[in-house]
Amino acid sequence: MSGAGTRPAGWLRTHATDVLVRLAALGALLAFWWWATARADSLFFPTPDTVFESVWNDWLKNFGESWSENFGPSLKRLLLGFGLAAAGSVAIGVAIGRSRRFGEYVEPIVHFVRAVPPPAFLPLFIILLGIEDVQKVVLIAVGVFPPILLNTIDGVRAIDPQQFETAAVLQIGWRRRITHVILPAAAPKIFAGLRISMSIAVILMVISELFAATDGLGFRILQSSRQYRYVELWAGIVVLGLVGTLLNGLLVAVERRVLRWSNV
Repeated sequence: MSGAGTRPAGWLRTHATDVLVRLAALGALLAFWWWATARADSLFFPTPDTVFESVWNDWLKNFGESWSENFGPSLKRLLLGFGLAAAGSVAIGVAIGRSRRFGEYVEPIVHFVRAVPPPAFLPLFIILLGIEDVQKVVLIAVGVFPPILLNTIDGVRAIDPQQFETAAVLQIGWRRRITHVILPAAAPKIFAGLRISMSIAVILMVISELFAATDGLGFRILQSSRQYRYVELWAGIVVLGLVGTLLNGLLVAVERRVLRWSNV
């Protein structure tokens, strides 16, 4: 029998195979990119080596400057909007999940907001909130709010009623019921909503910075397009992909740590 903290040989072989398959898929994508752009020989479709050279020279080499002008402002807006939406949606989702009457009043509003594409709110928010960071944070928060909220509601409503009956018998107060019964039981669903919303947050971050912005990743990409710097434009897209992948990886790491008891 394997000792504590060790992995069975079968798991290691499977994990190694998964890593190799992913690396092979990435290599195939890069090879196809190289082949297609070399054949096209077009200014608009640069080869991977020129793009990654631009990623290093224009984005990463002077990281301090890039952080203050691009990464920092974008991540601040994204994380603030995402955090506000996560806190509010989980709180409201728990309330709706535990109260059918409250849900009957609120859920139609939630579904209405969910049905409106978040970018449609951008002109309205610019009029109401101006062009400063508040407008961008609110746009991100509004866009990521529904998925987290609906997943929280589903998670709370799926909790076994016996857990609440046990809590009542043990005379556990409502605060401890939330922190020790409701949130742990609904956590898998909540994290599913958070993962979906993180991708939406990155998209809305870029959209908000394409209009009436003076810094950020989206603004930098737009400036590259306007100035016909197509290699830098493609490099910005690659950087956005790396940022989104890193944020998703951090969220998955947090999820695995929080949910290690459930073996998900």
